[in-house]
Amino acid sequence: MLNRIKTLLKQESSAILNIPVDNSFEKVINLIYEAVHLNHGKLVASGMGKAGQIAINIATTFSSTGTPAVFLHPSDAQHGDLGVIQSKDILLLVSNSGKTREILELYQLSKNLHPQLRIIVLVGHKDSPLAELADGVLSTGNPSEVCPLGLTPTTSTTTMTVIGDILVVLMMEKIGFSATDYAKRHHGGYLGHKSRTDSKG
Repeated sequence: MLNRIKTLLKQESSAILNIPVDNSFEKVINLIYEAVHLNHGKLVASGMGKAGQIAINIATTFSSTGTPAVFLHPSDAQHGDLGVIQSKDILLLVSNSGKTREILELYQLSKNLHPQLRIIVLVGHKDSPLAELADGVLSTGNPSEVCPLGLTPTTSTTTMTVIGDILVVLMMEKIGFSATDYAKRHHGGYLGHKSRTDSKG
């Protein structure tokens, strides 16, 4: 059991270290910065299933670190919630396959509502249908899942989460986000207390 756990950890770690690193990260950061911090829009993140849970995490983490963001469920978008998207926003679509029907439909619906809307995607393959439509593309490198069936989103969601964390950190550095800024957005709990203490020190 212990050896198996160590093997799984190595596989997950290897997938993280093999995330493609290129100028796409800088391009995506600049797109988000322009939309949110220069044009006063927001980041709208979306995904289905496990990818949707990653999109929620990315949106909430961005919001707590000075970059306003919301999660839009692709199914709810087809029943009126699409209206949360405004012309100055930027849409982040998360899909490992880059072929998720609901996400492709959300792309079309969003473009129909706001043709000029900029769209970035987080996918496994840069040559997927979704990636071909985007203004900015980040790829996980499409790692093999550690799931013994090779089906359950495991390694793919790990790499998506890491990429989301990298985007948040890069943006925090770009906008000079401080502990004082954090404290204003996170009053409760241990982190709220720590941020207020750090901002005084």
